[in-house]
This record gives sequence, structure tokens and C-alpha cells, in this order.
Amino acid sequence: MYLQLTPKELTFRDEVRAFLSSSVPRDISQKLLNDRQLLKDDIVRWQRILNAKGWAVPHWPVEWGGTNWTAVERYIFREEMQAFPAPPPLDFAADMIGPVLIAHGSDEQKRKFLPRIANLDDWWCQGFSEPGAGSDLAALKTAARLDGNEYVLNGQKIWTTMAHYADWMFCLVRTTRGEKKQNGISLLLVDMKSKGITVRPIITMEGDHEVNEVFFDDVRVPAAQLVGAQDRGWDYAKFLLRNERATIARVGVSKARIRRIKELAASEYRMGQPIIEDRRFREKLAAVEVELKALEMTQLRLVAGEEDEGRTGASDATASLLKIKGAEIQQATTELLMELAGYFAVPFVDEERRELAGDGWNGPFVTPEWAARAAPTYFHWRKMSIYGGSDEIQRNVLARGLFGGQGG
Repeated sequence: MYLQLTPKELTFRDEVRAFLSSSVPRDISQKLLNDRQLLKDDIVRWQRILNAKGWAVPHWPVEWGGTNWTAVERYIFREEMQAFPAPPPLDFAADMIGPVLIAHGSDEQKRKFLPRIANLDDWWCQGFSEPGAGSDLAALKTAARLDGNEYVLNGQKIWTTMAHYADWMFCLVRTTRGEKKQNGISLLLVDMKSKGITVRPIITMEGDHEVNEVFFDDVRVPAAQLVGAQDRGWDYAKFLLRNERATIARVGVSKARIRRIKELAASEYRMGQPIIEDRRFREKLAAVEVELKALEMTQLRLVAGEEDEGRTGASDATASLLKIKGAEIQQATTELLMELAGYFAVPFVDEERRELAGDGWNGPFVTPEWAARAAPTYFHWRKMSIYGGSDEIQRNVLARGLFGGQGG
């Protein structure tokens, strides 16, 4: 097995780079460079450009809009988009519920939803976490009772990302109570315009509105919107979460951020010299780059294994490994940005900061946009150790994979 791209793969990479250079709206890439939150319109606009090219869902079967690319080509495409940077297709739709519907959905569900997911005609959100049921997802209490040809849904979800934008939710609900809590869970597709749904915003510590509480009060959901079989939702959830965790590594995102850190460190001065010349800063930056290269090689080995052995997707243990290390590296890059920003990370003008600036400064005190976003980005990405299953849970999954359930 060789971890070197073939001439054909290099040609493909050049094609992807040329497309991104000519097609990504500049305002969108600039927002990503400055760690600003994208609006719904930004993501929809870009995904429709991708879909027009036929590249919105390259990992899907060709009959539903896939490209028939190899595993390596799909990896190259994802990494090049992250590194450019360009936003990926909406992951809740393209990477999560889409593959679940392809594998387990009814023919009617596939015909109705898959083309709309590819073109982002519908915005999807994920109804999994609840108060008291986050990493221990099987403890969920939101219940659905079958009444004729409808389920009646009652309960609450929390930390629901972009629910305020959503047209649809894929929602884990309890349909049967048994001795084992993983049993009796089902997966429903819920129209967010249904009567009885209330969405309340949660403003996170960096000041952004990304997550929400969602309440269900006697919400009626057609039985035809049950995915697969009743009480089999836990199996579908594991399939979905494995895909989510495997994509959290985001090697390309970290590459782009490190490139940005180097540019800023070369142009920003401290104690009369560029920050990049500070030995301690360079050591920290180099340590993150080494970790990132190791993660990249791990991911490439997995991709090469898919190609050689015909496997599809990562195992539970592998997905957990990628999730843990990818999150750690992305958090480390935000720490480096915070160190670069220094007192500029506090986006206010006051006499104390003028005094800190020193050198007789008496002009306007303007915080660069990248520095003003350093602290919010740092705080925002603390969540990576928690969502998609906390790192503690992932280490348990990894231990079971390594020791066959004997170690921990």
C-alpha cells in the first residue's frame, strides 16, 4: 500500500482546485477565513453550485446523484474544499440522513427526499440530544405513540444545531419500553412546520445563535415517515454517528487554519519582531503540524484500505480515533490564534488597551477582524470534545475496538 497520489489522482486534484478557484463565491470563502458564521443563504447558494456541477453528494450511489469516484478521489475532494476554504454540503443532510435513507429508507422516502437533499431544497436538523441524554443517547425520553396511521410525539430535544433554519428533523424517539434502553428506539422524519413544535434559541458563550431547544407537544407524524422498522432506530443511529465522527477530523480545515496562522504570525509584531520568529511560538506551531501530519497519514491509510479491500466507511473504533484527534488539533489551532491575537482578542476600544499597545500610540485603536473573532472561535470550538459523542465515550468505543470488549 502506497500513500502517494497517482498521476490520475493528481490530475483530479488539479481539476478540483481549478473548479474551486473559479466557482466559490469570494464573500463565502472570506467569511470562512475570518471564522465568521455562515448564513443559511451562504450554504444553500454554494451547495446549489456544487449540485449543478454534479458534485454535491459524491459519496452517494450514482442513481441518486453520486459521482462513482474512488475513495481516494472523495478524500481529495473533501480535503481540497476544506483547505480552500469552501463550506461542505450540509452535513446533517448529505452525510447523515441521506446515507441512512439510501440504506434503510423506503422507496417513497428516497424519491421524495434525496433529490431535495442534494440541492438543499430542504434544510435538515438532527434531533438526538436531550436533557439527560447527550453522550448517553440511549437514555432519551422523547416518546412517540402510534395512533392509527400517525405517531403522536411528545418530549424535548436540546443543542439542536440550526433548528431555527430547518424544514425537517430526523428524530430519535422511544416507541417501546424494554429492559435494555437501546431497544425500543425509532427514527422518525419530522416536518418542522407541524403543529405543536416550538423552537427556542440558545445563545452560546461566544454570542452566536447556532443551537436550540425543540419542544414537541402532541405533534402528529405520519407513520410513512418512520425510517426502516419500528424499534430499530438505535442501529440506524449508530450507522449515522459513525459517518459523523469520521468526518469530524477535518484535516483540510486544520491545514487552512495553520496556513492562516503562519501568514498572520509573519505580519504581526510583538516586542519588535514578527511573532513567527518567537522560538516558543514556532515550537507550539510545529508540534500541531506534526500531530496533523500523523492524523492525515492515518486517514490516508484508511482511505487506501477502503480502496484495496473494498470496505465502505470507517469502523466504530476508527471513527472514534479520527474524532478525538481531529477535535484536539482543531482546538489547538484556535489556541494558537488566541496567542497571536493577544489583547486584540477583546474587541473593544478603551484606555487600558491603548496603554498596552505602547509606543506612544495615540491614533484610532481598531481591532482586526481576524483578531476580534479569535476568542469567539476559541470558545466555540470547545464543543468539539463533546458533540458527536464526548471524547470520554469515544475512548470507551476505541478500547472496545482494540481489546474486543475486554479492556477499558
